[in-house]
Amino acid sequence: MDMDEVLKVFIAESQELLQQMEEALLMLEHAPGDSDTINAIFRAAHTIKGSAGLFGLDAIVAFTHIAESVLDRVRSGELRFDAELTALFLQVRDHLGELVRLVDEGIDLSSLPAEVQPLHTQLGDCLSRYLPSTDSQSQLRATERIERGHEHGLSADHWHISLRFGPDTLRNGMDPLGLFRYLNTFGRIVSLVPVLDRMPAAAEMDPETCYLGFEVAFYSDADKATIDGAFEFVREDSLIRILPPHSKSDQYLELIRALPEEDMRLGEILMRCGTLTATELQEVLHTQVQSQQRAETRPIGQVLMEESLVQPPVIAAALQKQQQIKDNRNNENNLIRVDASKLDRLIDLVGELIIAGAGAQMTAQRCGHSEMQEATEVLSRLVEEVRDSALPLRMVQIGATFNRFQRVVRDVSREISKDIALSISGGETELDKTVVERITDPLTHLVRNAMDHGIEPADKRMANAKPAQGRVWLNAFHDAGSIVIEVGDDGGGLDPQRILAKARERGMLNEGQQLAEKDVFNLIFEPGFSTAEQVSNLSGRGVGMDVVKRNITALRGTIDLDSKLGQGTTVRIRLPLTLAIIDGFLVNVGQASYVIPLELVEECIELNSDEPFERGHLELRGQMLPVVRLRELFEDDSPRPRRESVVVVHQAGLRAGLVVDQLLGEFQTVIKPLSKVFSACPGLGGFTILGDGTVALILDIPSLLGQLTRVSEAPQRARIEA
Repeated sequence: MDMDEVLKVFIAESQELLQQMEEALLMLEHAPGDSDTINAIFRAAHTIKGSAGLFGLDAIVAFTHIAESVLDRVRSGELRFDAELTALFLQVRDHLGELVRLVDEGIDLSSLPAEVQPLHTQLGDCLSRYLPSTDSQSQLRATERIERGHEHGLSADHWHISLRFGPDTLRNGMDPLGLFRYLNTFGRIVSLVPVLDRMPAAAEMDPETCYLGFEVAFYSDADKATIDGAFEFVREDSLIRILPPHSKSDQYLELIRALPEEDMRLGEILMRCGTLTATELQEVLHTQVQSQQRAETRPIGQVLMEESLVQPPVIAAALQKQQQIKDNRNNENNLIRVDASKLDRLIDLVGELIIAGAGAQMTAQRCGHSEMQEATEVLSRLVEEVRDSALPLRMVQIGATFNRFQRVVRDVSREISKDIALSISGGETELDKTVVERITDPLTHLVRNAMDHGIEPADKRMANAKPAQGRVWLNAFHDAGSIVIEVGDDGGGLDPQRILAKARERGMLNEGQQLAEKDVFNLIFEPGFSTAEQVSNLSGRGVGMDVVKRNITALRGTIDLDSKLGQGTTVRIRLPLTLAIIDGFLVNVGQASYVIPLELVEECIELNSDEPFERGHLELRGQMLPVVRLRELFEDDSPRPRRESVVVVHQAGLRAGLVVDQLLGEFQTVIKPLSKVFSACPGLGGFTILGDGTVALILDIPSLLGQLTRVSEAPQRARIEA
């Protein structure tokens, strides 16, 4: 893999980490002190900084280092994530995203843009407020904290040092009192309790032998390695145990969780987080080797607990981290990154394979060769399995797209001075990656429109007995082979009379023309239509909703709207799961072939020639079914056959019958887009190539159903208008 490919991986991973950082920052607004979320932000920044350093991206490294330093202050409890700090780090995240984008575009980062300087200044201010004090000031603060702790009987911030000096300590010229004086240079001995269990009777005492032991309560901001270093010259023949304070144990647990996903042994993890020194680790390993020589199996964790070197919760956390690293390694071995363009190429080839396989099957049927027909049937089955295996590779969960709107709602709600919360459900729903990418802009407009137009000001909501906080929601679910995405709000809803008045004012309706409520609501999707009383930065210019509908239609989808005045509005978008390959039902009308998506076909019935339509309807098992002849819809002048069939289709609660000349059965359909020349043709969603090389048009059933319901009361021979 060359450096360009590695750099692409860095960019992709950085974008994922920045998205995770943004989601974590938004979560902190509701849970400011959540340590797991804070650690997730720190890990994301730390990983980006480390990876950027490998590529010599000094601008990213330098900027991230400052942000990481502030996060370190947060993790140590000296800073707290409030609204101001959260807003600052959202700017930090945006700036890092911009730097990554510039790297992706091949732009040199040697000189930062001028607008980033305020970010440096603000981050620097956060650090300067908590810079380490001088030794005397630090000692004074430590003394005050210790004294306050003693007044309340607290000792949670104290190190506990258990000392048993060796008998030759005095002979070697070491003075225990001098060691205690040295400890006081970087901390304070709170209590010193002598342990005299080894003291012999006076007559048996040797004045050069040390019998002393001490239990020491010691307060210090130093790490364990520094404290352990004070006993460097007496360690060889003395027993020394240093136990961290309870508050340190919590820090150790956080540090263990924040360690990078590297293959590490238990002892190495404990050393990396600072709870175990190198000397202690060597002692433990020596003890473990001795037990193995005695044919005793003692894991290092057991030795650490027996020797009271590390507290059990810290050991448990380290073992959990070790297992997590192993599990992640196994998962990583099962996952690879694939360029999306390669997947697109694979799907294209599968589509061509389907067409070629259909051609081979038709040739075998014409030849009448039984063995060849059997072989082509096996081939067809295998192609279908390949298709079913390839299509899920492009499927992604829509939850990642939904989560991005947490930031949109946060920023817009502050901009328009409204308290609005976003609810997300159905994030696990999967659909084609191409659809996800192209649905983001329409969803953004709908969410912003719901916040600006839908949600009322807090005083008005409270006057209407509503909560002061407005709610916008995003929901997704599968339905009849499609995905439905809902964008809703609990705002004031739409006034149909006001929409009608506006439409008549703009000349969109004839005088006296009446519309069903659903059609009235759909008027807001007309170009230039707006009921906003004031133009804002977000909406009110009549631009956007028509673009939303056009973008949804381009995805072979539909959009409709439900609203109740005073209660809220819900916009429903219905999209196909994939834009590539579907199972179709092939029908024939005259000399033309048409494909109907198989999941929308409910049943097929034979139409009696003496059973006329009554005003475009057909009675089916006691219910009236809207029916249209495809030959009339597409103005096919070929002679009508003696026998016709009706294909009953359904979607979103709507049913209709399509009269066709001949039923040709199921057919794997490779969807190809129509050119712009045919974009104005109603009822068509694309085309496909049959096995014999002829072209079949793919029917846009949602569009046809919508048009049929609008003209269901018109005469049967009325043309369906675009």
